[in-house]
Amino acid sequence: MNLMKTLLLLRHAKSSWKDNELDDHDRPLNKRGKRDAPRMGELLRDEQMVPDFMLTSSAKRARRTAEHVAQACGFRGETRITSELYESNIDRQIAVISAVPEPAATVLLVGHNPGIEELLAAISGECPAITTAALAKIELPIESWRDLNLSVRGRFIRIWQPRELA
Repeated sequence: MNLMKTLLLLRHAKSSWKDNELDDHDRPLNKRGKRDAPRMGELLRDEQMVPDFMLTSSAKRARRTAEHVAQACGFRGETRITSELYESNIDRQIAVISAVPEPAATVLLVGHNPGIEELLAAISGECPAITTAALAKIELPIESWRDLNLSVRGRFIRIWQPRELA
């Protein structure tokens, strides 16, 4: 039995503010976002961190980010799109993650700030700034996703920012 799970937190890529009429939930990616999202997918592939399962906010910018990442890293698993990750708090995020089916060892969550930073701080004690399309890796000392709660202390491994990639 694997006694460790890996949680990857990805903030959605840069979104467009061009159309003031659009609801926030429906904002698309802008040019930079469309460039950065696939680069983060390539990073997942190159670092051998392709997830087994993906969770994404139902917001258009998060869904598009997840699609670009999945395509670029060769992801073949299941993606769960949920409104629970849009404007969510830590408790809701943990509830969504803890419902991930076994035997997924690595889960990628595509979400928003401030939720992503709050979740990272709550489960790892670390709170680096997570810019758009930035990826954080946390190792969790749990056997099953349903074991995740606020008393679990994960180990923050590192954060990757799109601007650092070649």
